[in-house]
Amino acid sequence: MPKWKDLKRYCKKTGWELYKSTDHDYYRKVESDGTVKRTKVSRSSKEIPKMLWKHILKDQLQIDEEEFNRNI
Repeated sequence: MPKWKDLKRYCKKTGWELYKSTDHDYYRKVESDGTVKRTKVSRSSKEIPKMLWKHILKDQLQIDEEEFNRNI
């Protein structure tokens, strides 16, 4: 399972914009068709829980794990 820092690295590397930073970091990415994707990144150093990770990949990042791993 990836850690929160891996998700943050992915967002920075693939052009996601940090638009809010509180107890979590909030990123967004505007696609060429105008679709806005958003994700929230914990400041924890722990692994992302498995079920939450599946949700982040499918519903927020909208990618598969292979693409994520290529870009961290």
